Amino acid sequence: MYCALRSSAGRAATATLGCQASFRRLLQTPASADWQLQTAVAFDIDGVLVKGKQTLEAGRRALSILSGNNKHGKRIPFVLLTNGGGVSEAAKAADISSRLGVEIHASQIVLAHSPMQSLVHRYGSQHVLVVGGIKNRCAEIARSYGFTNVSTPNDLVAWKPSLWPFMRAPASDHLSQPVGRDFSEHPFAAVLVFHDSFDFGRDLQVVTDVLRSQDAAAGRPFVRRQTAPLFMSNEDLVFSNEYPLPRFGQGAYHVCLRAMWQALHAGTDAPQLEYSLFGKPHPVQYRYAEGLLDRIAGSVGGMTDFERLRRCRRIYAVGDNPAADIKGANAAGWTSVLVRTGVFAGPPGSNDAVNPAAAVVDHVEDAVNWIVETEARRLAEMEPSQQ
Repeated sequence: MYCALRSSAGRAATATLGCQASFRRLLQTPASADWQLQTAVAFDIDGVLVKGKQTLEAGRRALSILSGNNKHGKRIPFVLLTNGGGVSEAAKAADISSRLGVEIHASQIVLAHSPMQSLVHRYGSQHVLVVGGIKNRCAEIARSYGFTNVSTPNDLVAWKPSLWPFMRAPASDHLSQPVGRDFSEHPFAAVLVFHDSFDFGRDLQVVTDVLRSQDAAAGRPFVRRQTAPLFMSNEDLVFSNEYPLPRFGQGAYHVCLRAMWQALHAGTDAPQLEYSLFGKPHPVQYRYAEGLLDRIAGSVGGMTDFERLRRCRRIYAVGDNPAADIKGANAAGWTSVLVRTGVFAGPPGSNDAVNPAAAVVDHVEDAVNWIVETEARRLAEMEPSQQ
């Protein structure tokens, strides 16, 4: 069962009054498309729809409800907004489709590193260091985004094994390019941390080396300043999988990298490490997701006035992590729904004290049922003739 714990009635009433006239002009579509334009849902994945390798049955039922299997017979568009990554959007869509039995397209997936595509216009042809993930998968994802000159920590260790002597030489299928490049002659224009590090020690060494090497070229002398911009995705300190307690997430690597930078420059005048963040709860993630929802609306009703649509559309965000899912949704002006199947483990009747959600429910099926009934009331008040 759900428990709505933070009222947004005043805000909703104001929005409803402001949108009534707009939607009379905006909607030139059949009544069956109303909800597909005025309502949308963004789901976190781990801890909401699945838990690691375990698929949650409530997740299957929840997506079926949004596909029209509800008493109103209404379809509601959705995206999956996750701080996970390390695979392509198409691969993630195929995996979740298979597990949940609902067809999901790559255009509905927002991974932590998806908005890094916006960096291609600046660094697309320049040499970038891509960090994280299994083997050379993130390098391939970066290339699919449009980065054409990509290297990884494994490539640097293959060049100079003494750079990180605590591992065996990387296998050829772990490299993103043939061995032979002299990285001391190929400076990096930027460092992009795409996904979880599978070797914290190696990646801490390689990234700090690059960031404090002259001209950001590995093997050159260290200087007391940061020599390349750093972009990191997913600052979640912990996440939920099938283990009964939260596990360290990619944010743990961020903490270690900042601490290492500070320790290496203790007692010097070197500035603190500077970086830009992608992933929830940062606004870039929500703007990117809204763009995907705009395109879905365009395909449903031929919509082109996206500015007006965004003012009137209500987006619900369902998540398990208050510090990421709920904080980000609240800041974006979305309606947040917190589930108890992941990171959040407050007692019944409670909400997160720091980042309270509009509603707290037991699981994602309860969340979707609450969303459907809330929207049925809201849209009946806004456009009775179209319900």
